[in-house]
Amino acid sequence: MTAPHTIAVLGLGRMGAALATRLTDQGWDVVGWTRSGRTPGAVRTTGDLNEAVAKADLVVLALFDGPACRQVLDDARDSLRADTVVLNTSTVAPAEAAELARRLGASYVHAPVLGSVPAAAGGTLRILAAADHGALDRVRPVLETLGTVRRCDDAATAAALKLIANNSLAGAVLALRDSLRQADALGLPRAQTLDVLELGGLGGLVARKRPFLMAEPAPAPAEFTIGALAKDMALLAAASNTPLRSAAGLADTPADPEADIAVAATAPTTAGDDVLEPLRAYIRGHATGDPAHFREAFLPTAHVEGVRDGAFVSWPLDAYCALFQGRPAPDEPTRSRRIDSVDVHGTVATATMTLSHGADTFTDVFLLVRVDGGWRIANKAYHRRS
Repeated sequence: MTAPHTIAVLGLGRMGAALATRLTDQGWDVVGWTRSGRTPGAVRTTGDLNEAVAKADLVVLALFDGPACRQVLDDARDSLRADTVVLNTSTVAPAEAAELARRLGASYVHAPVLGSVPAAAGGTLRILAAADHGALDRVRPVLETLGTVRRCDDAATAAALKLIANNSLAGAVLALRDSLRQADALGLPRAQTLDVLELGGLGGLVARKRPFLMAEPAPAPAEFTIGALAKDMALLAAASNTPLRSAAGLADTPADPEADIAVAATAPTTAGDDVLEPLRAYIRGHATGDPAHFREAFLPTAHVEGVRDGAFVSWPLDAYCALFQGRPAPDEPTRSRRIDSVDVHGTVATATMTLSHGADTFTDVFLLVRVDGGWRIANKAYHRRS
């Protein structure tokens, strides 16, 4: 079958931009589209989704999750030509992949990728592809520009295998985190510790992440975010009906990405797990828009303080909760939150968190106190930068 001539890449985050740039550099006619407004310099872009799709023989989805895939396809439905193939590289739940395959039929290729931005840029991704033979043959030249192809029986299998692969990555990240914290507690030099860890089972991960771990002269750009990994682990837990267990030895918990991966991968081991509970509740409040989670996290007397629209504000808890309408923000799939530090001093603790909310990044600083046998947030101050 004829290979595609024009490719529309929908989603220009880290991976989408890398895919679009690789295809452009290899001579493919590529147009990119994204809701975020990112515009990779090497890629021709348009702000009109339907314009991008209408001219494309192949539409590549590089989106955050299943709901984003469904929304974009719904928005572009009237512009998709009957002969256009949809190639989905996004990481979604197996059931979501199966539904997209049923919906689009023989014109759908589910092809999640193993590897991060450098692999995409170098054309060394490993691609788990499932499709009707005709569609797969048609897009194979594009896939082989990006990496090597491993055929899977169906879309659900390809999606499930991608989640399993990311589960192993999560375990390695957590094991590396624990090793470094133990080494720090023993006073071992970071460079010497990394040299030795490179000799063992974590060697490949250590070698790839060494610039981040040493931060010399400054951390390299992130290739894969904790937020994305947390999302994938939540999908896996839900699909397998198996609670997540973090490598830190925490007890089994419900499928809650913030509680297992995002928090476990960032919160210091010097803090007991119970001090993280109000911070997890705070994260759930932002993720769901439900103010009940904030009331669980904060003391009733707490205040939230910072600069809003050029003026200092100090909201009591009721006023802060009134800002939330009980539903997630429209761009929630693209948002992320990370606990950066927790320090416990007897019955008080301090914590910092980074929240990436669209064009804005917030640094939240918390004062926590231990009362009635548990931890609550007594106050929060924040800094917002755009």
